[in-house]
Amino acid sequence: MQLLSVNLGRPHSADYTSAEFTGIDKRPVTRPVAVAAPGPKGTAGSGVAGDTVGDLRHHGGDDQAVYAFAREDLDGWEKALGRELPNGVFGENLTTLGVDVNGALIGERWRIGRAVVLEVATARIPCRTFAGWLGERGWMKRFTQAAAPGAYLRVVEPGEIQAGDPVEIVHRPDHEVTVSFLFRALTTERTLLPRVLAAGSALPAEESERARKYAAGHAADPGR
Repeated sequence: MQLLSVNLGRPHSADYTSAEFTGIDKRPVTRPVAVAAPGPKGTAGSGVAGDTVGDLRHHGGDDQAVYAFAREDLDGWEKALGRELPNGVFGENLTTLGVDVNGALIGERWRIGRAVVLEVATARIPCRTFAGWLGERGWMKRFTQAAAPGAYLRVVEPGEIQAGDPVEIVHRPDHEVTVSFLFRALTTERTLLPRVLAAGSALPAEESERARKYAAGHAADPGR
């Protein structure tokens, strides 16, 4: 398992985002890059030094500090879309090889290189900016149906990473809630929501609250 590239986004304005600018256009860098917990969502952006987050309301913060996407999944989309998809094009900070990103469990921890430890926190939900950037008709629906969204990670142990670093799974929790499972629960299969609570404290507060509200409503009205 390997880190193929670390990708950073520079701010640019676009008519497909409501924010002043977007950093979705991420490009690989060859130098070591510092990674650290950025702070609470809404006030902090990326956990990857030199990366840009334009919409702090919906992106960034500790539970979305780093975004990882598998090269294998990019290759699959290349074939499906009939176009080249370079590392970073989906807005990911980390392009991996040999890592089952969507099969990773919420709370799973990865060591990258010598020092950095990241924890799988949640799934990426596609947005208007992503659709506008890709320029593919019906993209949000198509991406959602694939249920292979890539993973947002929080920073447990900071440090530097760079392309070529090994990736090692150092902790895998005992529950069923993978990135793909959580994504489906949040999008196309809401009946799965109560089961995502098995991820416990590793589940971000926003997702946990959503699951609890659904579970409470379903208990009050089983036919819902």
